[in-house]
Amino acid sequence: MTKSKIYFASDIHLGLPSVEKGRDRELLFVEWLDTIKHDAKEIFLVGDIFDFWYEYKRVIPKGYTRFLGKVAEIADSGVPVHFFTGNHDVWMFGYFEQELGVKIHRKPIVREFDGKSFYIGHGDGLGHGDYGYKLLKGIFTSKALQWLFSRLHPNFALWLGNRWSVSSRYSKDISYQFRGEDELITRFAKQTLQNQHYDYFVFGHWHAPTIHPLGSGSNLVMLGDWIVNNTYSVWDGQKMNLCRFTSDSNSEPIAEA
Repeated sequence: MTKSKIYFASDIHLGLPSVEKGRDRELLFVEWLDTIKHDAKEIFLVGDIFDFWYEYKRVIPKGYTRFLGKVAEIADSGVPVHFFTGNHDVWMFGYFEQELGVKIHRKPIVREFDGKSFYIGHGDGLGHGDYGYKLLKGIFTSKALQWLFSRLHPNFALWLGNRWSVSSRYSKDISYQFRGEDELITRFAKQTLQNQHYDYFVFGHWHAPTIHPLGSGSNLVMLGDWIVNNTYSVWDGQKMNLCRFTSDSNSEPIAEA
């Protein structure tokens, strides 16, 4: 089978509300990875794959074995897998690159596929505004805080991190609707277009699967989540499809651009 498609998914939040209670979501996502590995040219996991993640130097969090194994299998087969740190899994260091062969991205990147330009990132903290969140993110990405956190025993530290992470409003608000032109990320994309054209802006973070036209042939693609929507996007060489995956290994398109 020709490997010609580019896949994007985000906000799986593995471990929510616990590793055991989130196992069905992990199995469904692994099932999706199994269905796409045969024709995937590249796979982009665009942040918040875990609800909380922290790598000690010699300790890896318990759980997620099926997901980690499947990612390693796909990467070993020669399919590039990209992992973007989100606001829930920002504390990711060298494990994925060294052990799984996955490329880590801490900032948005620009790629070109089939003559189309893609601006890809988790989407949090971009553009003007939301300064309280940006301050909090600055604190959590500080080397000093990471060093202090790593001094805690893993049993306590991972319990504390998961308790904090579960309090996220996105894990509770399943009715969130993307607000189009009023969203900070829409404003950021339009401001970016004033200086540089991109055909597609691909983001996670908002949990609302949407393709929002920006004008001049550009589109904002919000990937949705796997807590409620089980959505992803695929570039087939000509267009972007936003799709929903179901437990019987079927996908249904819900939007395209």
